[in-house]
Amino acid sequence: MATIKILGTAGARYVVARQLRSSAGTYIEHQGTRVILDPGPGTLVRMATAKPRIKVEKLSGIILTHAHLDHSNDVNILIDGLTEGGLKKRGVLFCPKECLEGESAVVLRYLRPYLREINVLKPETDYQLENIRFRTSCRHHHTAETYGLIFDFGTKRVGFLVDTLYFPRLLESYAACEVLIMNVVRYKPHPSPNVQHLSVIDVREILSQLRPQKAILTHFGMTMIRARPHQVAEKLSRELGLPVIAAYDGLTLEV
Repeated sequence: MATIKILGTAGARYVVARQLRSSAGTYIEHQGTRVILDPGPGTLVRMATAKPRIKVEKLSGIILTHAHLDHSNDVNILIDGLTEGGLKKRGVLFCPKECLEGESAVVLRYLRPYLREINVLKPETDYQLENIRFRTSCRHHHTAETYGLIFDFGTKRVGFLVDTLYFPRLLESYAACEVLIMNVVRYKPHPSPNVQHLSVIDVREILSQLRPQKAILTHFGMTMIRARPHQVAEKLSRELGLPVIAAYDGLTLEV
């Protein structure tokens, strides 16, 4: 059995800046392997105050889907914490190349040797960290190099469909998922092509095509907060005839 704890459900700058929802990442544990996915601002604090507490030094690794701050802000303090300030060389980081090189690099160079290993994510590729296996999606249409993830927990595959503009290839990437966790920043599509996030219309299309056993909505921007995510989820459930849940800070799933 795998445990997935969504520490924070904030998405987009205003909800994050005002901390209307927590912007912490997601904790995943399977057969003794523990990882943090997309550690946004406040992840370390949420880990320390979670019940039971999530010990940073017990992490096996960290995964970044892309370099934006609401997905990567706490990566450096987590690296420092899990390696005990570099005294113990351990932990594995998975991230796109853009997180390590160029203007958008977010992982501090002095911390990189502290880790046991760094793996650069590539599209549609399989990875394994101890007892956790996952596969990247196709590259998302986003303003940073971004990949979603499909975790294989044996009897269930759990997809994290992270930030992206909708495009049909997503359906192929996430078709095998029994559980689909979706970043839904916007209630309605934004008129600008530079705002590359899913809206509720996109979610309805994806779920009607893929029909997973369960869908969880998270990573809400202001328009979603105003629309009340639980009401949006309830309406989608009725329309599609499948369970759709709006995540809340601290939501724990047993898979």
